[in-house]
Amino acid sequence: MSFTQSFKLAIKSLRTSKARAILTMLGIIIGVAAVIVIISLGNGLTGMVEQQVEKVGINQIYAYNWGFGGGALALDAQEIYDLVEERPDVFVGVTPWVSAGSGARKGSEKYEKTSIYGVSEAFYNPELSTTLDGDKLAKGRFLGYVDVLQRSNVCVIGAYLEENAFHGDALGQGIIVGGVPYTVIGVMKQGGEVMEEGGGDDFVYIPYENALQLSGTRQIQLFQLTCTSRETSGLAKELLTELMLDFYGEQYSDNGQTFYIQTMAEQVAMINGMMGVAMAVLVAIAAISLLVGGIGIMNIMLVSVTERTREIGIRKSLGAKRRDIRRQFVIEAGTTSAIGGLLGIGFGFLMATGIGAIMGGMLVQSMGVSGITFNAVPTFGAIAVSFGVSVGIGVLFGYLPANKAAKLNPIDALRYD
Repeated sequence: MSFTQSFKLAIKSLRTSKARAILTMLGIIIGVAAVIVIISLGNGLTGMVEQQVEKVGINQIYAYNWGFGGGALALDAQEIYDLVEERPDVFVGVTPWVSAGSGARKGSEKYEKTSIYGVSEAFYNPELSTTLDGDKLAKGRFLGYVDVLQRSNVCVIGAYLEENAFHGDALGQGIIVGGVPYTVIGVMKQGGEVMEEGGGDDFVYIPYENALQLSGTRQIQLFQLTCTSRETSGLAKELLTELMLDFYGEQYSDNGQTFYIQTMAEQVAMINGMMGVAMAVLVAIAAISLLVGGIGIMNIMLVSVTERTREIGIRKSLGAKRRDIRRQFVIEAGTTSAIGGLLGIGFGFLMATGIGAIMGGMLVQSMGVSGITFNAVPTFGAIAVSFGVSVGIGVLFGYLPANKAAKLNPIDALRYD
C-alpha cells in the first residue's frame, strides 16, 4: 500500500468520528497555539528593545562614578574630558549627567514634579538632531559649548512645560529653577502619547555646572559617553576602567562601591539573555500540552487498533506485511497530529495578533516613547518548528499502537469479535 493510499485511509478514519478526532487533537492544538503565542510575544518584546536601542544608539557607554568616603573622593569631570580628547579614535564625546532634584516656577505657578537635569552640549547630537536618549528638538536650539563653559542661565524644557506653563510659546521666556531665573532657548518634542505632571515630558535641561551648584555637591555620579562605533565600545570600556582604577586604586575595584561601567551593547545582551531564559521556560511549560496531546493520540490509537483488529487480520491474510500495518497506523497518528498542528498554528496566530495589539498598546504607552512599535507576529521558523514538533509527537506516540497492530496474529485477529 502506497503512502497516498495510507494517507487517504487516515483521512477517512478521522471523518468517521469527527468529535473523537477533534478531542484527540485538542492537546496538540492548545500546545502549538501556546508556543506560537509565547514566541510571537517574545519576538515583539525583542523588537521593542532593538527599536529603543536603535533610537538611543548602541555605541553608548554609562560610567557610574560613586566614589568613596561619602563621595568626598570622586573622579572629576576634567579627567574624563581629557581621556576623550586624547582618544578621538575611540570616543566621540562625553556629557556629565547631574540630577538636581525637581521643582520649577513660572510666575505664581509652581511645578514641583518637574525634573531638573544638568548636561553638557555633548548630550545633543546636531548631526542626528537628537539627544543621546533619542529625543528630538521641537523648537529653538540645545545647550551650546559657550552656554556650558560660561554657566549661562539658559535651559531647554520639555513639552509639558511648554504647553502648561507657557501655553505653547516658551522660546525667550523666563522660568525660575532653584530660585534662579533661566531663559528658555529650546523645547524638546513630545515623547510620550500622554503628557502629565512629573512624566517623561516634564523636565528642564540646564548646564551641568549649574546643576551641581543647585544640588549642593561637586560630585558627578554619571557620565554618558559616545563611542565612534559599536566595535570600539569594548576598548572604550577598558580605557575608562583603567582610568578609574588609576584614580581609586586596585583595592576599590571589586567592591562595586566606587565605579561601574556598562556599555549599551552589554545592556542589550543582558536583556536579551534574560528574555531568552524566560521564553525558554514558558515554551517548556507550553510544551507540556503537546506531551498531553501525544498521550491522547497514543490512547486513541490503541482504541483504534482494538476496534479494527478484524480489519488487521483480513489485511494480513491478504498478504499485508508487518511494516504495511505499522506504517498505516503511524501515518494515521501523524495525520491526526499534523491537522491538530495546523489548527493550532491558525488559532495561535489569531491569539498572538489580538493579544499583541492589546499588550503592545499598553507597553508603548507605559514606556512613553514615540516611534516604538510592538509587532507580535510569529516568524516562519516558529511556525515550522511548531508544526514539525506536532507531527513528530504524533508519529512518536503513534508508533507503540502501530507496532502492537503490526504484531497481531492474523488468525487471532480474524477470530476477534
